Amino acid sequence: MPAAAKPAKKKRHKKPVPINPKTGLPYSKGTLKMRLLNRLKCTQKFEKLAWAAGAQLIAGVDEVGRGSLFGPVVAGAVILPPDYRIKGLRDSKLLDAPTREKLAERIKQHAIAWAVAAVDVARIDQLNIYWASLLAMRNAIAQLSPAPDHLLLDAVRVDWLCPQTKIIHGDALSISIAAASIVAKVERDAMIRRWGPVYPQYDLASNKGYRSPKHLAALKEHGPTPLHRLSFAPVWMCNAVLQEEFTFAEEDEQIQPLIPQMTAD
Repeated sequence: MPAAAKPAKKKRHKKPVPINPKTGLPYSKGTLKMRLLNRLKCTQKFEKLAWAAGAQLIAGVDEVGRGSLFGPVVAGAVILPPDYRIKGLRDSKLLDAPTREKLAERIKQHAIAWAVAAVDVARIDQLNIYWASLLAMRNAIAQLSPAPDHLLLDAVRVDWLCPQTKIIHGDALSISIAAASIVAKVERDAMIRRWGPVYPQYDLASNKGYRSPKHLAALKEHGPTPLHRLSFAPVWMCNAVLQEEFTFAEEDEQIQPLIPQMTAD
């Protein structure tokens, strides 16, 4: 008896990328992500679920600086009191700098506990940015006193002995994670600003170590500083080009003194 034919699989049609009416070109992935984050609401939903399950000290945890070419990755961990709402909490990427700084002060004043931890460039290059980010988060959690009994994290899990909730776009959905991202962002931005006068050609005060036309141009002209992440492609590619140019120049210097001798013979 012939086997029954398998039903044909339905083809999944990719949704067309929205077009920017001003340019006539598709929106970039970054722009689409920011539009999505703007639509999401930051609430206590996940905190309430954890409280209902018996948790009392719920820590939101997040990192910033993961995509930067320069400087450390910084994590924040915050335990907010259930009976106090800080207005305006949302993903730190959606806030301007003055608003972030005001919110960071309120968070620090009213939080049950808060902490930040940084993992430096050498460790990032050694571990890779994913594991370095998890290490920064773990170090921030370890500084909390009292210790949390439940963690809310933005799309990851960490090596920590307590229940954890992994939330996609957590910094735009959970007020505790948003608070952690704000505290971490303000701390990291302050770190990068302090390095701005040391390396003025990279325009760090403006780009905070992320790629920008001026930052990439400076990398190509001057090469990386000791605080650039050599494991990141835009940095090591510029470094490789400079090394190649240096090698050719060195070889040229060695050949030049021989040319008169060769012509004289």
